[in-house]
Amino acid sequence: MTEHGPPAWPPAPIRTARLLLRASEARDRAVYVELFASPEVGAHLGGARSREELERVVPEVPGRRPGSFVVELDGAMIGTVTLDRRATGRPVRPNAEETMLGYLFLPGAWGRGYAAEACAAALGWFTEASPGEPVVLCTRTDNDRSMRLAAKLGFGEVERFEEYGAEQWFGVRVPTPV
Repeated sequence: MTEHGPPAWPPAPIRTARLLLRASEARDRAVYVELFASPEVGAHLGGARSREELERVVPEVPGRRPGSFVVELDGAMIGTVTLDRRATGRPVRPNAEETMLGYLFLPGAWGRGYAAEACAAALGWFTEASPGEPVVLCTRTDNDRSMRLAAKLGFGEVERFEEYGAEQWFGVRVPTPV
């Protein structure tokens, strides 16, 4: 992720005013299944997946990879924040090797500012670990909450495009020097 290699993983857990961001554990598996089986969450991802399929394919310790944080509130997982390398060959900047911010939260956690708090903490960690490296974000333009969050986190629009049968928004956040 940087010219010196990727940041060390997993980092020490990150505490915010209300949340804990940490590496995934086996106890998180049921919530991962719930996230991807949720029709509300799936509406923003091209559709929910069947619980039966997820029970077969979700590993014992899901999301265990560099850049994947579990978001915990009062000891319970409520979502995830990821900072992953973006796949090449995408419609916008197809040859760029960039880090992309992603997040998923259980519908019961929506509208309380948890996504903003967790994403800001993860971006803070990434900026410290990879100074000056930009982060990109892609979301559907009809996802008002995600569009507001992108603006709040400092992402600026690069381009809009069609993918998955909907208009997508692609933005970038370039950290300011400290």
